[in-house]
Amino acid sequence: MAVLSDTDILERLKDGSLKIGSFDERSLTPNGYDVTIEEIWVPSTDKRSREGKAVVPGGAWFVIGTKEYLELPSDLVGEIWMRTSWVRKGVLSSFGRIDAGFHGNLTFSAINASKEPVELPIGDRFAQVVFEELRSPPMKSYKERSGNYHGQRGITLEPKKGPSQ
Repeated sequence: MAVLSDTDILERLKDGSLKIGSFDERSLTPNGYDVTIEEIWVPSTDKRSREGKAVVPGGAWFVIGTKEYLELPSDLVGEIWMRTSWVRKGVLSSFGRIDAGFHGNLTFSAINASKEPVELPIGDRFAQVVFEELRSPPMKSYKERSGNYHGQRGITLEPKKGPSQ
């Protein structure tokens, strides 16, 4: 696999083979794109924040929905990396890959592992997506394989029923 540079990402956006809804060039990195916080939900307090700052208590689990709506073509996958500025504040999360052909907002689950509350401003960059080209096209698209989160908007915790379920 080859990682796309900022130049490659801009070319893909220009030719329409990659789409990033709410794209902001300031979120472009040399080898990826930073996705931003649109909404935070803290289940233990049942508080949802869509503006200002969300305060996550120490030790609390929380969920983030991204502002960006991604549309990956069948020849690109996205690898998700947490921004280390959040790790330094005690925020931990697990990330993976965005399947080729995925369309939707991203939902991240995280925990404030510190004992102190942490403030997360709505609109701040939370994670980086590194785009990689597949060596060959997949036999079936994400939507055809499972599609559990295909087309999701906002925070999505439960998968919808896909073709294989």
